[in-house]
Amino acid sequence: MYKEGFNIEEELKKLPGKPGVYLMHDESDEIIYVGKAISLKNRVRQYFQSSRGKTAKIQKMVSHIAYFEYIITDSEMEALVLECNLIKEHRPRYNTMLMDDKGYPYIRVTVEEDYPRVMLARNMKKDKSRYFGPYTSSGAVKDTLDLVHKLYQIRTCNRNLPRDMGKDRPCLNYHIKQCSAPCQGYISKEEYQEGIHHVIDFLNGKYDTLLKELESRMNHASEELEFEEAIRYRELIQSVKHVAQKQKITDTSSQEDRDIIAMAEEGKDAIVQVFFVREGKLIGRDHFHLTVAEGDTKGSILSSFVKQFYAGTPFIPRELFLQEEMDDMDIIGEWLSAKRGKKVVLRVPKKGEKERLVELAAKNAQMVLQQDREKIKREEVRTIGALKQIAGWLCIPDLKRIEAYDISNISGFQSVGSMIVFENGKPKRNDYRKFRIKWVQGANDYASMEEILTRRFQHGIEEKEELGKDNHDVGSFTRFPDLIMMDGGRGQVNVALEVLARLEITIPVCGMVKDDHHRTRGIFFHNKEIPIDRHSEGFHLITRIQDEAHRFAIEYHRSLRAKGTVHSVLDDIPGIGPKRRKALMKAFSSLEEMKTADVEQLRCIDGMNESSARSVYDFFHSSDKRNV
Repeated sequence: MYKEGFNIEEELKKLPGKPGVYLMHDESDEIIYVGKAISLKNRVRQYFQSSRGKTAKIQKMVSHIAYFEYIITDSEMEALVLECNLIKEHRPRYNTMLMDDKGYPYIRVTVEEDYPRVMLARNMKKDKSRYFGPYTSSGAVKDTLDLVHKLYQIRTCNRNLPRDMGKDRPCLNYHIKQCSAPCQGYISKEEYQEGIHHVIDFLNGKYDTLLKELESRMNHASEELEFEEAIRYRELIQSVKHVAQKQKITDTSSQEDRDIIAMAEEGKDAIVQVFFVREGKLIGRDHFHLTVAEGDTKGSILSSFVKQFYAGTPFIPRELFLQEEMDDMDIIGEWLSAKRGKKVVLRVPKKGEKERLVELAAKNAQMVLQQDREKIKREEVRTIGALKQIAGWLCIPDLKRIEAYDISNISGFQSVGSMIVFENGKPKRNDYRKFRIKWVQGANDYASMEEILTRRFQHGIEEKEELGKDNHDVGSFTRFPDLIMMDGGRGQVNVALEVLARLEITIPVCGMVKDDHHRTRGIFFHNKEIPIDRHSEGFHLITRIQDEAHRFAIEYHRSLRAKGTVHSVLDDIPGIGPKRRKALMKAFSSLEEMKTADVEQLRCIDGMNESSARSVYDFFHSSDKRNV
């Protein structure tokens, strides 16, 4: 649906009396509000009727509506889910927005494997593994995992067992008694699985039996005068007690799991405080920042928070205690129950201990709001304020999304590229992307940059065509930036502009101009250098973007090298397989040393014959390989 020739009065007459989601657009096509309705016809019409009874927020929002569109759903429940997804994706300015993108870690036990692993997981997936959590502290997860590996010697490697059993030597964890080395067959499958059962009991909070067993072992070691072993058991006992005290685990079978939610607001800022009660005990709390509009009620703010927060949190407690009644409370309760798979009860306590807990959460929210107001203001200067400075320097209106790119390579290894994204002055890590350079041989940064930009935007164009203009799902590359920032001057900028021109895309591109000490001194934009104040917040934001692009590219390259998955030049030598490649890398300390070796030296390497030695020599000395 397009805004050209859009007649609001005529389009209002066409609205169906069915449930769905509506999207309000301004003149620049930006989505400024997303809402749901039981009847689209009744709900959307209300915005354009008499202003009597409308809040200041609604009146202001309506004044900016150029056109609207809608998506029909089969039920109000489907409309609520779609509304949550669209708000999270488009972050409309007139919706109450949850600013914190927090995620809570889990512990994952890969019970589907013959020799399961126990590891940290950032989210819960629909697979055959067992998940414990969410935990409100990453530190608690790491403490728990360290203890599990000390107690039960569970493997941490990615080997496919039993297929890869005996193919390599046991790792360091075996030698420091933190792995039982199932990769070598040192422990039977049955014994290993028994250890996993103990791990699951431990993660379910059954500590008493373990503590008694450790105390018995400690006492026995002490009686046998094995004092080092006794000290080890004593330290394990202390670790178990520490984890038992700090562990933020939830048990989905418990009937005493609840979240207590209250808020405080002032102006455009609101803080929602959540207390996490598990098995009847207060085990943690967290607070969340929201931006609100004038006229938003506490009920609407709490409703927006609950929908956005629990849309991204796989674990749903049995009860939510709320400060006051929410908008759409019944349908939200149905939605949460459907997500949990069991009944979720939403309550507004009016007396007793439950009401006092809600009041305590509200007092904490008010305290955090007062303490954080200055912090919030400083953060806005660092992010939104800095973005406005950059937009002013470059004369770019409505600058929100910046993409930056970097190339990382080391002699002998294929180049890799990175794309990082900043939105509203903050990194948006879900949109980061990694590239392995496929079309370019050797270290050629310009050609490599041309490749990743072409692939990135070509992919975006194809995704848009595939999704269609009326489909509101968003692919990974579909959103284009308001500005591309290149880590270089004229050369890098021209590469980007050539790619965009070839693809018929119009996006501003700027480059960083360096001084003699390789420090940014200005911005190259529209074929001229624009000086910038090195003490300004805009300059500091540019520096953060550059540093993040470098970090992401280097870490990706390093991780690939560590895993041995980066394409080496040795992979291209005819007749050289994994064993001979490994022998070559062991025999020579560097690629340069390998290049200078003659056929006889190569022939003496373990596993090499006359033919393979000649193949290596010819590869490095043929005319088209001299620059490898």
